[in-house]
Amino acid sequence: MAIIVHHLENSRSQRVLWLLEELGLPYEIKRYERNKATMLAPPELRKVHPLGKSPVIENEGRVVAETGAIVEYLVEHADGRLGMPAHRDSALRYRHFLHYAEGSLMPVLFAKLVLSRVPLLGRTATKRFQPMIDVHLDWIESELAGRPWFAGDDFTAADVMMSYPLEAARGRAGLDASRPASIAWLERIHARPAYQAALEAGGPYAYA
Repeated sequence: MAIIVHHLENSRSQRVLWLLEELGLPYEIKRYERNKATMLAPPELRKVHPLGKSPVIENEGRVVAETGAIVEYLVEHADGRLGMPAHRDSALRYRHFLHYAEGSLMPVLFAKLVLSRVPLLGRTATKRFQPMIDVHLDWIESELAGRPWFAGDDFTAADVMMSYPLEAARGRAGLDASRPASIAWLERIHARPAYQAALEAGGPYAYA
């Protein structure tokens, strides 16, 4: 039975499509467009889950929300493929980045996005906020300078989780050629056949 992905354009749900392609799991997409005035998800998503957010998946009578939870569910569903490495240090890094993406990195990126839309005072606040983001980007750069993937030598679901915040950071939060290891990592993920297949399946995605 195919996994149903409730997919919102230009959103975190692109990662779910990518992981499904990497795992080779069958899926079908139900597409949703953002409200052009507010850029919020449409109210139809509340019929799937009360929070009305994306991504949400349906599988075997279950509704699973939250990207991290979905990623863990899909890895388990695929018998652990792309999941936690066996090596202890790699396993700890895997667990860390799986949660760091949404728990620490995305909140500061989202705060900057909100501030950037506030007239006049927002510009000043955004400039003062950027150093907080730079702390994260500098640390990520130091991590990727020493290994090809976030957990270690092998690509894992932790890389899938980290894709959206780093793509967003490249688009609007100062990630550029001054951090070459991070840029090289982005180029590696974008070159993966499964990533390209997910883009084709998902439709418009502003951060690729």
